[in-house]
Amino acid sequence: MLEKTDLKTEPSEQDSKQKTKELKAALAALQQQVKQNKLPVIILFEGWGAAGKGSLISSLILNFDPRGFRVSSIVAPTEPEKREPLLWRHWLNIPEQGVISVLDRSWYQDVSVARLEKDVNDAENLRRMNDIKIFERQLTDSGYLIIKFFLHISKKEQKKRFEQLESSKNTAWRVTETDWKRNRQYDQYYRAFDEMLEYTSTACAPWHVISGMDKTAAELAVYRTVVVDCISAALKPQNKSASAQTADSLMIDPGNFSFVPMPKLKEITLDKTLDEKKYRHRLHELQDELSALHGKLYRKKVPMVIVYEGWDAAGKGGNIRRVAEALDPRGYEVVPIAAPSREETARHYLWRFWRRLPKNGHIAIFDRSWYGRVMVERIEGFCTEEDWRRAYREINEFEGQLHDWGAVVIKFWLHIDRDEQLQRFQERQNTPSKQWKITEEDWRNRAKWEEYETAVNDMLRYTSTEFAPWHIIESQDKKYGRIQTLEIIIDAIRERFQ
Repeated sequence: MLEKTDLKTEPSEQDSKQKTKELKAALAALQQQVKQNKLPVIILFEGWGAAGKGSLISSLILNFDPRGFRVSSIVAPTEPEKREPLLWRHWLNIPEQGVISVLDRSWYQDVSVARLEKDVNDAENLRRMNDIKIFERQLTDSGYLIIKFFLHISKKEQKKRFEQLESSKNTAWRVTETDWKRNRQYDQYYRAFDEMLEYTSTACAPWHVISGMDKTAAELAVYRTVVVDCISAALKPQNKSASAQTADSLMIDPGNFSFVPMPKLKEITLDKTLDEKKYRHRLHELQDELSALHGKLYRKKVPMVIVYEGWDAAGKGGNIRRVAEALDPRGYEVVPIAAPSREETARHYLWRFWRRLPKNGHIAIFDRSWYGRVMVERIEGFCTEEDWRRAYREINEFEGQLHDWGAVVIKFWLHIDRDEQLQRFQERQNTPSKQWKITEEDWRNRAKWEEYETAVNDMLRYTSTEFAPWHIIESQDKKYGRIQTLEIIIDAIRERFQ
């Protein structure tokens, strides 16, 4: 892409300044529409050192109401951040609806020069770029607008600017030995940048390569792209035909993953039981083993994510408690998932789960999870049909990135039959100390048992990947289900250390 950028043409400065002035006024007005339409916008700047990113950002943000934008300067990750999933810190930084986020550098630092400076091999660099494409596609699919600029200058011009900066003691600090190294090895970095631009310029988030040789021309190009080509277009109503919507709604694409075949819920037998004496003996035995393995997870810095889903009154709370009893309280967290807050609904639905991931060597136990998107949100209409059908692939990609990070991902569906649920509901309702456990929402959900069963079967079919398979726990007898769960967790940890 870089070779297509004209580094010589310089338009009339007077003409450029007049057009830029008009576009600045238009941008100020567009920001209010961005807010009213709840359009989240990310404008990121990458490019050569001394190409003019800072001055362009300064010019751009002067047109915004300060209550509706924020600027982030993305630096190299700290040592703790290096041990987190690649995109973790960038997920945390995404703007809410109606806010414009301007980034001085971005997630592309992790791939643009990584092979030359961070000893990242070609295969790992390719995986990182694929993760970035997934990240950007997930954001744009959910309504984000991503505008990406790369500022391009020649080797000669960069050297000239470095020398000018070094000529003053007030600006000399801005030029580092790394900057000079990149200038000396300009051709190598040129190839690395060009490969990154070619591979990550997609239909949903294309690159805009801007010549930084002339400040006035670069400013005009940025404003024209932001105002005319991107934000204005994103605010226009989408004219998607009804027939196209119907065709799209029939499609489920869980992604190109290897899946573990799963039975349907009606095929699960729920006749297994365990007497009290055998249960107590086996419980203590397994908890002791899990306690020792938790220490090994911590020592080896291996994170673990345990997901609990299941029917209301299936015994998730008691099951989680028996697992937690075996763990060092300093090394795990139970994350209860309720309805999202205003802050959470204003961002991509996965944002709140990226925020709650465990540190290396720690365990996060999710009491309900991101699977709400394809169950309760699907059934209750809290998201569009397009949203929940798209979510199977997004969830598989999310869990795939957790696996690539090194996390052990275990998912449980606690299963009981309808009659057992009714009995437990009635017991809760008739026992004063348990009445807080039963709500009107539980009864409403029960009335939609068939719809939820269909949704669960789809979830099991489309998201039981080889790296994060589902385990159906037979919880008709709670004691049996607890032992089954502990055995699966222990086996998964053992397998991780083989």
